[in-house]
Amino acid sequence: MNNGKVLSLGLQHVLAMYGGAIVVPLIVGGAIGLTQQQLTYLVAIDLFMCGIATLLQVWKNRFFGIGLPVVLGCTFTAVGPMIQIGSSYGVSSIYGSIIVAGLMIVILSKYLGKLVRFFPPLVTGSVVTIIGITLIPVAMKDLAGGEGSADFGSLSNLALGFGVLVLIILLYRFTTGFMRSVSVLAGLIVGTIAASFMGKVDFSGVRDEAWVHVPHFFYFGMPTFDLTAILTMFLVLLVGIVESTGVYFAVSDICKEEVTEKDLAGGYRAEGLAITLGGLFNAFPYTAYSQNVGLLQLSGVRTKSVVFAASGILIVLGLIPKIAAITTVIPSPVLGGAMVAMFGMVISSGIKILSEVDLQKQENLLIIACSIGMGLGVTVVPDLFAQLPEGIQILTGNGIVAGSFTAIILNIVFNVLAVSKVRTPETSVQKEMVTK
Repeated sequence: MNNGKVLSLGLQHVLAMYGGAIVVPLIVGGAIGLTQQQLTYLVAIDLFMCGIATLLQVWKNRFFGIGLPVVLGCTFTAVGPMIQIGSSYGVSSIYGSIIVAGLMIVILSKYLGKLVRFFPPLVTGSVVTIIGITLIPVAMKDLAGGEGSADFGSLSNLALGFGVLVLIILLYRFTTGFMRSVSVLAGLIVGTIAASFMGKVDFSGVRDEAWVHVPHFFYFGMPTFDLTAILTMFLVLLVGIVESTGVYFAVSDICKEEVTEKDLAGGYRAEGLAITLGGLFNAFPYTAYSQNVGLLQLSGVRTKSVVFAASGILIVLGLIPKIAAITTVIPSPVLGGAMVAMFGMVISSGIKILSEVDLQKQENLLIIACSIGMGLGVTVVPDLFAQLPEGIQILTGNGIVAGSFTAIILNIVFNVLAVSKVRTPETSVQKEMVTK
């Protein structure tokens, strides 16, 4: 395969994940009140770190790397928790939690394969559903123009937001393959062009931005470390590990390569390193992107050289802040329209995961009901446990943590302990009970 074809296929992988890669920093940065210059850095460093994270994962060696053609990007499951941490403890606490949680993944990488049994579809599906539900209000506020904006809820904002949403739906309905995979990116581009004709786009920040910059540590200041924030982020990363494990096995099937327990440990370690570096450079947690798995099947090209090329393109894009600045001019209504689709897909992903669960068992229905109810309840009424001791509030002060722990504990009570009480040799049916 010649270099031109490798680069073109690598660019195709970049385009497939680009929409998700830029939307996450735009959402988080907008929610925690970053300036346009800070937002530009956040987008640029995210693209740069997506490239580094992908490189660490594909470059297999004795220390880290899964060695499969997978692409890593910032995980959507971290969006809600990062916004909550930033709002409660400040931006510095976001990166303190990412650094510590990433190091924990590195340290525990050898044992995560065994720890994953406590995160069956019943738990991960509930957690992902909670995260998606808590993000929808953020999307709707942006669709209306952004909280506090003078034209909040105006007809022009609603037309833009719902226009982008309809376009994304139409692309999903009437296109296939690569075009469908970039439907969100297409919606953002078309929506921004339409907004520019309506006078809602300001390009001054793009003109003033430099062409080249060098990423540096602690752009937003020295990190701070809050136990609740760290625990929240660690739980989010464990969910990401479960998602990545599914991607690893899917890609291994496509490439006809067997994945061993040692390979999984190397993959987890690479993710932990990428997440830690993301925290140091003030970027994001990273996970394997499933949309690029479909692209492997679509193109029929499953060589690692293409993904190496994709990682190189992402790194170069991350060093050019003027390109990142272009993404920051996307108006809130346009971004909100795309967010409704994407966050709705997060909820759909949670429901899809839960569809793997035996819903004929009343115990499983109770676990789902209690965990989602607790997670949403604490999110809507954040002062619910304000009178409890601080040590207990670590587990109850955040809806995602409260919902996650509810799901984990109830799954252990109803499924894991129930199976362990049976003294007969473990059968395939019992294994299914543990995982379901």
